Formats: sequence, structure tokens, C-alpha cells
Amino acid sequence: MPRTIISIACMLALSLPVIEARAASNGSARQAATKTKAAKPAAGHVRSTIEDGRLQLASAKALVLNQETGEILYAKHTGVATPVASLTKLMTAMVVLDASQPMDELLTIGAADIDTIKGTGSRLPVGTTLTRGEMLQLALMSSENRAASVLGRAYPGGHDAFVHAMNAKARALGMLDSHFIEATGLSSRNISTAEDMARMVNAAYEYPEIRAVSTAVSQAVLVRGPHPVAEFRNTNVLVREGEWDIGLSKTGYISEAGRCLVMQTTIAGQPLIIVLLNSVGKLTRIGDAQRIRKWLESHDSLRGRLVSS
Repeated sequence: MPRTIISIACMLALSLPVIEARAASNGSARQAATKTKAAKPAAGHVRSTIEDGRLQLASAKALVLNQETGEILYAKHTGVATPVASLTKLMTAMVVLDASQPMDELLTIGAADIDTIKGTGSRLPVGTTLTRGEMLQLALMSSENRAASVLGRAYPGGHDAFVHAMNAKARALGMLDSHFIEATGLSSRNISTAEDMARMVNAAYEYPEIRAVSTAVSQAVLVRGPHPVAEFRNTNVLVREGEWDIGLSKTGYISEAGRCLVMQTTIAGQPLIIVLLNSVGKLTRIGDAQRIRKWLESHDSLRGRLVSS
């Protein structure tokens, strides 16, 4: 039975059109679109966030919804546009996969893939050659910026055509408050809202390749340099520690965006999409995820209740 994310406007009086979601198969879903445990917060702190059945999260923008029914469980500043950092890479991955380029084609990191926006480093030296599939995995699992950059450069028509395809995909998904200018998320001009991020996660979940690589714990690859074998690991500690049922994951961080996290996960029998944006502090987004889980698992009578902050 197809899953449809119901309009948030119907439930929260927010200005959001109906989100068209899961089709009966992966192929039909794509055609419709474009065509572990972490360190838990102290028990007392968790209790304080669910007093009187109300969930309170520290992330500045947040959205929790039931992926199956579209019911909104929590919403906070969901229509406010904000930089989304490496959450961008989910859009990058969809555009790459939509192009149906060979996953075994070799791509080489070049000088054009060096970060000139934030000046970040990379464990993929210039000259490293990996398959497109490996680059996709490192971009999603480990948030490797050079991997995402080379994926965009290797797109038919190059970087400009890739960015055009990203924005076309966003429009096709109904992400009308989103805009992308590059493939990595390093630019603060890549912006979106929690509502649009939920649309993007729901669409990305239709790609088995994205589900698989975004939830992989680690991957060793051959790189150029004195230490030819490099092991990369998932940036989401909840994936690494293995105590969550996570179907899709992506983290993000730049200073303008704060700490970000999106997931598809199942908690207390509910398939959920969780969007946490602009968290301050390295562990805040993980703490928020734990609070969501604690709230749903410990308060049976609250499951399905609309909570807005």
C-alpha cells in the first residue's frame, strides 16, 4: 500500500502542500518524483522533556512524522529556511542515481574537488581513484566532500548541469523553499526547511542504494598516499552503535547550519521521518533523537498525538 505524507497544513495550519510520497515500487516512485546507541542523556533530563506528555527538543527546527500515515508527531519552526550543510548530499545522491551512470566507472579526485569554501581537509588525496559507487558511499556514509564534488563534476554536462538537476529534482518533489548551488553542502547558500527535508528523506528512501550506503557502518578503500588503505565510518553514532532500526541516515554540519540530522527509522512500531536542524552542541541532535525515542517508547497513550513546540 503506498505511503503518503499528509499535508502538514492540514494538521498544523502551516502553509505546506500535500507531499506525494511512496509509490508501490522503487521504479514507480522515481518516475513520480522526477518524471548503535549514542550516549544517552541523563534520565532526569529525559523526564523533564516529556512532562505532561509533551516532547521538547533542543534543535532549533525539527519535524517528526509517521512515514506511513503522514501524521505529524512534533513540529518546530518547520517552514523556516536555513542552511542544511551535508544533508545536501541526499539530493546529490538522488541526482547521481537518476542519471543511471555506471556505478563501476572510475572517478578521480582532482584539484577542483578541494574545498575552497570552508577550507576543510579530506582523507581522499588528489589523485585518488575510486568507482562511482564507492564515491557515493563515502559521500553519504562519511559525508566526504571531495567524493560528493567529483560525483557532481562527473555528471553529464558537468557541475552546472548537476546543480540545475538538483534544483529541478527539488521542484519535482515539491521542495519549493529549497535551493542548491553545489553538491557538497559546504555552501551556506544551500538552503531548505524541515518540511522540505522530510520530502527529500521520503523520496531518498525509495532508492535502495541510498538506504544501503547511508546506513553502512564503515568501509575501507584504497587511496593515494603513504597509507593506501583508509577506513571510513558512518558519521551517525546511532548507526555505528547499532541499537536503532534505521533505514536511512544523513548528518550535516557547517557553522551556519549547526548540527543537523535526518533519519528514516522505526520506533515503537512506527516508521518515522525525523528531521533535526540547527542543533547547537556536538551531541544535541543525538540527544534529541534519544528524547524522541524515549517519548514514543515510554508513553503508549501519546503515540500519534500532535505535539507542537
